[in-house]
Amino acid sequence: MNYIITGAGGHLGSTILRQLMQKECEINALILPGETAKVENRNIHYTEGNICCPESLIPLFERAKDRETTVIHTAGMVSISSGVTGELYDVNVKGTGNIIDLCRRYNAARLVYVSSVHAIPELPVGETITEVEKYPSDVVIGGYARTKAQATQLVLDASGRGMDAVVVCPSGIIGPYDEGRNHLIQLISSALEGRLPACVRGGYDFVDVRDVAYGCLAAAEKGKSGNSYILSGHYATIEDMLEILSSITGCRMPPVIPLWMARIAAPVIENIARWRGKRPIYTRYSLYTLVSNSCFSHGKASAELGYCPRGLADTLRDTAEWLSMHKPGQ
Repeated sequence: MNYIITGAGGHLGSTILRQLMQKECEINALILPGETAKVENRNIHYTEGNICCPESLIPLFERAKDRETTVIHTAGMVSISSGVTGELYDVNVKGTGNIIDLCRRYNAARLVYVSSVHAIPELPVGETITEVEKYPSDVVIGGYARTKAQATQLVLDASGRGMDAVVVCPSGIIGPYDEGRNHLIQLISSALEGRLPACVRGGYDFVDVRDVAYGCLAAAEKGKSGNSYILSGHYATIEDMLEILSSITGCRMPPVIPLWMARIAAPVIENIARWRGKRPIYTRYSLYTLVSNSCFSHGKASAELGYCPRGLADTLRDTAEWLSMHKPGQ
């Protein structure tokens, strides 16, 4: 079997590479120009390129030419801002369109697209959110959600025209193998180092990156073409998550502030972060997410893919251990 993995330098992409190393297969991995490969193995062949520049992807697909190839498209841009920027649209929507075109041109056997639960229309609080057949971008909230919904619909439309394509929709990804580029891992890392001044009330569904990687590979092997699968984990408040982390590591538990106070401070925090050229720890949109309906069902993925997410405490323990062993300079 031959695989193409986009976003191979990212949290999920590199975790998929780690799991594929246990299989007898050839792996063609896409990383950004100048990006460092996280996983080295004789069966992994790296190509530098950008999904926004289709010409740069040709060597990646040429290597897999005339072989039965599954493409797992994890590359994308995550944003906790409210609006759709040109870069966000180019990466998530146009970039996915480029991958679809290349899959057609090179007769890929299957495309697995990593979408997000944010792309699924939200239901009223108390109702369980399950997979949908259509992903309308005008009814979801936030720039990231809108672009992921548009990209997901492109993939499903391609499936309707004969392409063998499957979609997976993870919830909030945490877990080892990331040094802090992931927004949620940034929060955990700040808490472990005692740099988190406070946490806010509210919560979300969190899932281990290793379980999402398993779900992607299971979707490649067992998923039904034209279908999407929610890969969720377990709901927890931010306070609960940090209390578990504190009980495991002994790190300081930051004070909890109400959402109304965080909402007042959010514009100031966003402006300061923009002025410093850094990423804000939270935004008005991320605060909205913490009170949105995050009751996601992974029942379909469990029944059809054998998906079974591990407990949150195990994930946090492994994440803390990974971060302690991979601090900058170590």
